[in-house]
Amino acid sequence: MTTIYLLRHSQPFRKLLGEYNVNEVEQLRNEKNPLSVDGEKLACEMSEKDELQNIDAIYSSHYVRTMCTAKYIAENNNIKLNVDERLGERKFGVNNMSELPSTFFEDQFRDWDYKLENGESANEVSKRMNEALFDILNKNIGKNIAVVSHGTAISTMVKTWCDVLLNEETKLIEFYFNDKLVFDGNWNCPELFKLEFDNNNNLINIENIRR
Repeated sequence: MTTIYLLRHSQPFRKLLGEYNVNEVEQLRNEKNPLSVDGEKLACEMSEKDELQNIDAIYSSHYVRTMCTAKYIAENNNIKLNVDERLGERKFGVNNMSELPSTFFEDQFRDWDYKLENGESANEVSKRMNEALFDILNKNIGKNIAVVSHGTAISTMVKTWCDVLLNEETKLIEFYFNDKLVFDGNWNCPELFKLEFDNNNNLINIENIRR
């Protein structure tokens, strides 16, 4: 059996960010966004969970906040951090977030092919995320692996095995595996999932770890 511990990055630095007078597009700003002071503390605390000891390999997207989250797990397990851009967050395709349509997020989860001209659809994110995941699985059969990514990207990835549904009342994205609710859509930063695969890379269990 192969176990993947799938993490959403820790808390990013946004609340106290003031004027940002830099000539760069939204995608680059998003990639460069670091963790907050509390985010660093939470990432360190997450790395101390029992489940994240004895990790054989760790992978992260190339975003600063995911690498900063993953570094604590890498340090605790004395392993090198592997970076794969396919694990990155959805690309919006805008120069500034103010350009997004007001219904963008709901529209994209109602129609997995919906995207803006220079952005990515949910299906496109799902495709690259799962290509990365299965490459990781094939390189690490029988091992314990940590993968640090992003909320929307993780949501599209698990659609391979789960029903990923928009709760029309709460507007949250819920995960169901074998008709059982495994995640209610209330994301934390960080957030941790445990995925167990058989030796043929079939998912046999998924759970949301919170305690």
